[in-house]
Amino acid sequence: MRTVELRRLVRAESLRLLTTALWKWALLAALVCGGGLTALTAFTGPENFDPPLPALGTDEGLRTVLGLPALTVMVPALFGATAMTSEYRHSTITSTFLFAPRRHTVLTAKLLVHAAAGVVYGLVVAASAAVGLYAALAVRGVDADAWTVAGLLLRVVVAMAVYTLIGVGVGALIRNQTTTLIALGLYLYSIEYGLALIPGVGRVYPYLPGGATAALTDFTLIREAAADASLTMAAPLSPLSGAAVLAAYALAAAALAVALPLRRDVT
Repeated sequence: MRTVELRRLVRAESLRLLTTALWKWALLAALVCGGGLTALTAFTGPENFDPPLPALGTDEGLRTVLGLPALTVMVPALFGATAMTSEYRHSTITSTFLFAPRRHTVLTAKLLVHAAAGVVYGLVVAASAAVGLYAALAVRGVDADAWTVAGLLLRVVVAMAVYTLIGVGVGALIRNQTTTLIALGLYLYSIEYGLALIPGVGRVYPYLPGGATAALTDFTLIREAAADASLTMAAPLSPLSGAAVLAAYALAAAALAVALPLRRDVT
């Protein structure tokens, strides 16, 4: 019976998501963050940056170009947070829980739908990044190993899905939409990097979401920038360890999203 209810709620949550403008903006953002950013970098040539980066024809250059979309993980996090907090902002969460009194089933359905949405977002980012990359490779007459490209893009998909769930979890924790979005932006693009540069405290950076993402995607640009500025960062994790740390964050976010609204007053 509960399985039937869960399926019904998953369909309802999917319909809710698809009937809003949020998914359309998400797909547009995915194309910009994937194809747009990758094509711009690849056509320009990382070796032409200031300071110069490894050339596109090298493994290091390829990792740099395909790692750049991972810097936009805040976007799926914001979409996940917006999807969760919109229910509180518009007070629809009350009618949702009245319609399906088993809150944990409702929240599980939300997680399943948004996890799938995060995967779709990541696939669009990866696919558009592949198009942008290979278009630049063809124009510039440079070759790239297809398996290496596929592996790096798959890691981007994983990162995007995880950050969507992190956004849902943070939204469930804070609930206020504006506060949630500001908190995510400040942490991901300011606080976390600041922590990484503090002597001693920087040792935990590899285990923070940003450090784990850099390890997963094998993206070393931030570390190299810190080295150029004579700053020392902790040694990175392996890609597999980075994936494990991100999976732990995804599970923690899922647990928050399910557990926190169970006993809270949602009115």
